[in-house]
Amino acid sequence: MSPYTELAAPIAYQLTEKNSEFLTFLQPVASRDEAMNWVNQYREQYRDANHVCWAYIIGNTRQPATQAFSDDGEPAGTAGKPMLHVLTEQELGNSLAVVVRYFGGVKLGASGLVRAYSAAVSQAAQLALTSVVQPQVLLQLCVAFALEARARQLLNEFAGQLLTTDYQQQVLLSVQLPLAALSEFSRQLQNISAGSAGITLAQHPSELA
Repeated sequence: MSPYTELAAPIAYQLTEKNSEFLTFLQPVASRDEAMNWVNQYREQYRDANHVCWAYIIGNTRQPATQAFSDDGEPAGTAGKPMLHVLTEQELGNSLAVVVRYFGGVKLGASGLVRAYSAAVSQAAQLALTSVVQPQVLLQLCVAFALEARARQLLNEFAGQLLTTDYQQQVLLSVQLPLAALSEFSRQLQNISAGSAGITLAQHPSELA
């Protein structure tokens, strides 16, 4: 798994095409449920609109955890799919795009709709702020009491996060660590413990935000 970019902040944008108004909203989302909650809010807010089309992508745009789109009454393939394509090409992971259309009296045709919905999201995406998501791993560390402070220090050096501490016969530390640092962190922990430290992968590598 490699780092990927995600939408970091909401964006609102307006495009006019042959008298039709296209109101575009980009929202950071972390799940399908969150995305659909936003869609429902926009549907409620713009009940008088002709169409409320949407597309979302959760996770890495190149290997999404889930994605979906809706044309909301526009001809099939002319709205949601082009919107999703823009999110993918712009590498806006964990994002929802909603385009609210008010019909202006001039029909755009299928190709015109594809261009308009694509442009609405693409131009909004040009304004987007993004952040990098680093894949993380969850580890269980088992170290002697005398090594606890050194293990914590090493964790900090590798930008890890201590989640829980459990004192038994040894110290059990549940930690979250950048996947890219796993190999070198493990090597150094074994060095300072003379091979006595236990390292268990508590969860498969995942893209934890």
